[in-house]
Amino acid sequence: MKASKTLSADLQAVLVDLIELGIQGKQAHWNVVGSNFRDLHLQLDEIIAVARELSDVVAERMRALEALPDGRSETVTKTTTLAKFPADQVDTKEVVSLVTERLHAVAGTARRVHDPVDEEDPTTADILHVIIEKLEQFAWMVSAETQKPRRRAA
Repeated sequence: MKASKTLSADLQAVLVDLIELGIQGKQAHWNVVGSNFRDLHLQLDEIIAVARELSDVVAERMRALEALPDGRSETVTKTTTLAKFPADQVDTKEVVSLVTERLHAVAGTARRVHDPVDEEDPTTADILHVIIEKLEQFAWMVSAETQKPRRRAA
């Protein structure tokens, strides 16, 4: 099977967001400070590893479909949907918020392209399912760091 231009573009959108997630995750990893630093520092390494692994899966799927992935820095910078990450040190609470937003953003890109991808290639849609599941699970786990427990009504 050869990917259509639409399928190629949809996968490229997911690819650049995953690459950018890995880069921004590393930026956060290097510059996070504050309470619970060590746990968040290590959790960021997990997110970075998964983002890199998933970007490779997407790029290799593109090649299997005779599409050309473009992971060059200028392409990623111009086309990612992720906002820029701060350049300075960032408090752990802010990193939790920023990383959670970015995890949801990348999962959102995968959700946005899911239905058109599924129509053309259900096998590739299965890859998107994995991306969405993993990133949303990370978003839950990271955001739990700053959440307060809800009290049940008596």
